[in-house]
Amino acid sequence: MSPAAKSSGRKRRKTDALPRKTEAQKKRAGAILAALEARYPDAHCELDYRNPLQLLIATILSAQATDVGVNKATPKLFAKFKTAEDFARATPQEIEPYIASIGLFRSKAKAVHSACATIVEQFGGQVPRTMDELLTLRGVARKTANVVLGNAFDINEGVVVDTHVARVAHRFGLTKQTEPRKIERDLMALFPRDKWCLLSHRLIFHGRRVCKARGALCSEDSICRQFCSNAKPGA
Repeated sequence: MSPAAKSSGRKRRKTDALPRKTEAQKKRAGAILAALEARYPDAHCELDYRNPLQLLIATILSAQATDVGVNKATPKLFAKFKTAEDFARATPQEIEPYIASIGLFRSKAKAVHSACATIVEQFGGQVPRTMDELLTLRGVARKTANVVLGNAFDINEGVVVDTHVARVAHRFGLTKQTEPRKIERDLMALFPRDKWCLLSHRLIFHGRRVCKARGALCSEDSICRQFCSNAKPGA
């Protein structure tokens, strides 16, 4: 390997290094995780799917939409289009009627069609199993790729950061960052790798049920009273 290549490799590794966390920060994160595990032992992805392709498509559709809304639309969609080849052979206009109840459905139909065409052309019709490959698909950013890798393939490449995860992570003092990728890196540094996928689900469950953006129940909740800045002192 040339000196330049070695230097480039060192720079990449240094850049990719996770933020350093103190033992006290990790201990507190461990206590938060234990509390969430006890509260939400059955936390899971709330998108309905039967295989990696369905999860990929449902996750693409879920951008700026609710899981409930996506789950209402996908049964008929998946009954009509069963494989990546089926989606690739169709046109975006043929996909649109099945997802018209979902926001931004026209652009999402194009994304689903393009992603499936790439899967057929470059990956033999199978959803790829690496972050780099998933990111080549239209409509797929890091959050979607993490959803697919963690839930369809049990690969903990990172932590899903959606609005619920970001909100709870801030209130629980797990990060001060505002950019999803930087929030993700803080969470990756605080929690064991084999916990990353379920960690996101448990943070989402807590964010949807208790630590809400509006109508939060933080002051009434035992976990929030211990860890959440949104809980009123003395409640």
